Amino acid sequence: MAEKLAQSDLVMESGPEAGTPMIRVENLHKTYDLGEVQVHALRGVSLTVYSGEFVAIMGASGSGKSTFMNLLGCLDRPTRGRYLLEGQDVSELTKVELAKIRNRRIGFVFQGFNLLPRTSAVENVELPLIYSSVPHLERVERAKASLRSVGLEGREDHHPAQLSGGQQQRVAIARALVNNPSIVVADEPTGNLDSRTSVEIMEIFQRLNEEKGITILLVTHESDIARFAKRVVLFRDGKIRRDSLVEGRVDAAQALISLPGIDEDEDDGEES
Repeated sequence: MAEKLAQSDLVMESGPEAGTPMIRVENLHKTYDLGEVQVHALRGVSLTVYSGEFVAIMGASGSGKSTFMNLLGCLDRPTRGRYLLEGQDVSELTKVELAKIRNRRIGFVFQGFNLLPRTSAVENVELPLIYSSVPHLERVERAKASLRSVGLEGREDHHPAQLSGGQQQRVAIARALVNNPSIVVADEPTGNLDSRTSVEIMEIFQRLNEEKGITILLVTHESDIARFAKRVVLFRDGKIRRDSLVEGRVDAAQALISLPGIDEDEDDGEES
């Protein structure tokens, strides 16, 4: 076994606990044709993520981590290889079929929030439900409940410009949760936030993972943010180079106790 690990240049320091495979990818390749040049973004990636895991995906720019997350989020298709999502092979599905999976099974949270500026918080959260043809009254109730779950009760009618960066990211998380997904994919969700607000967002993710059992896939280049996850997968040159459990995992709720408070009605330090 040690020889095989050495040959593949993969270090598996401690495997995940046995459970139900949520995601299984086998020999995943992704190649982009750029005229006369081919870019090999992924070079034979195999990985299993179990239901209820909290996995941080790390790597430098160009390592393949963003391409990998796009494939896991059904935003793109592999050049070759298999991707099984909850036992279903989604590698060869059509764009329409992939869109249905994204809407019903996967919630997305992005660094830039991606909120509609002229739309209220509750209306932003409703958007995935509109695509699912949910009746209006049910949409509103579910959107309000989702906002309450991230601590934004009373802010339903606020527009993004009336909210701090941390509050806007909470709206984005509420939108990701409104369809009750089994997976949340978060791409650099703390990249535009100050230190305390980042920990507050990680506390929400930890709570969703531990209390609701949602599988969290977190892309980050920050090692201190990765410490809130349970497992770290490191990419380099289109391959997984390290896959290990987090030692000394940080409890976000406890970490917040030692950090100075911030008035959320003031600017919370997002980057311009």
